[in-house]
Amino acid sequence: MSTVTNRFLPILGLAGMVAIVGSTQALAQTDTGYPSKPLRLVIPFSAGAASDFLGRTVGMKLAELMGQQVVNDNRPGAGGMVGSAIVAKAVPDGYTLMVAAPPHLVNALIHPDAQYRPVDDYTAISQIAALPNLLVVPSSLAVKTVKDLVLMAKARPGELNFGSAGVGSLSHLGGGLFVSASVINAVHVPFKFFSDALTELFTVRIHFYVSPITAVMPYIRDGKLRPLAIAAPVRSPLIPEVPTMSEAALAAAQLDVWFGIVAPSGLPTAIVAKLNHEISLVMNDTQTRERIERQGARLVGSTPEAMQQMMRNDFVRFRQVIATANLKL
Repeated sequence: MSTVTNRFLPILGLAGMVAIVGSTQALAQTDTGYPSKPLRLVIPFSAGAASDFLGRTVGMKLAELMGQQVVNDNRPGAGGMVGSAIVAKAVPDGYTLMVAAPPHLVNALIHPDAQYRPVDDYTAISQIAALPNLLVVPSSLAVKTVKDLVLMAKARPGELNFGSAGVGSLSHLGGGLFVSASVINAVHVPFKFFSDALTELFTVRIHFYVSPITAVMPYIRDGKLRPLAIAAPVRSPLIPEVPTMSEAALAAAQLDVWFGIVAPSGLPTAIVAKLNHEISLVMNDTQTRERIERQGARLVGSTPEAMQQMMRNDFVRFRQVIATANLKL
């Protein structure tokens, strides 16, 4: 077992350390005057990323419901670690929140110097969305199917590049799984900004990218990118003609994606309950739901306890995924 893994074994055994009560019980305690000032929502990736779109969409309705501005604070860098570290060190008063996703867990597994513990340093509030990853290529690249891409990569070992939003990002994990599942040799090229990755895709210096569907749908619609496969169990209603990875005989490349809201560890239970309740109202807002579903995602709420357990379970699962895909710095 690696030293990185040993470092995080205590996380998996401290389920009882995060004292979060159920929403029904704690809602009776929410007369705290909270919130009395604007909230900061840290988004660990740049504008245009899936976390950014979902955070802004949910945050806009949350601000309306809570009567206070929700300020979106994009903190890209190190595949999301910059934002995660900021929130881990913030005061647990309910005024600093973060959009969390699988990279938050992955980074702590592949970076021995991560400045946060991905479960114990945070209080889960609620899951907010789920969406599939999508394998895309430049529309000018001479491939129409996953099989075409694999054949091209095998004919040109080490010559094809795949992009990501940084080491440990969701796109890195998805791209690494695709490379591993298809048994090809391709070069990982991380970017700090999604816009830079898009530029390289459009000019075919990057040959493929595994991205949350929300981030790439606009470029599919305008013909700049071509979708090859959905890394999800079922096809997307947005592009029903695009097969799943399983249908393309690459089931091992499937990667489920969740997004949720977290806060620093130690957040008072009354504030946890208040935030969870308000987010549940966002989940039931028709306009918010339609806006998110138009981008291929779906709203998914949860209790704080359920999200905390999901993060703990996925920490174990992603450790196995990283070993299988041989993802490294």
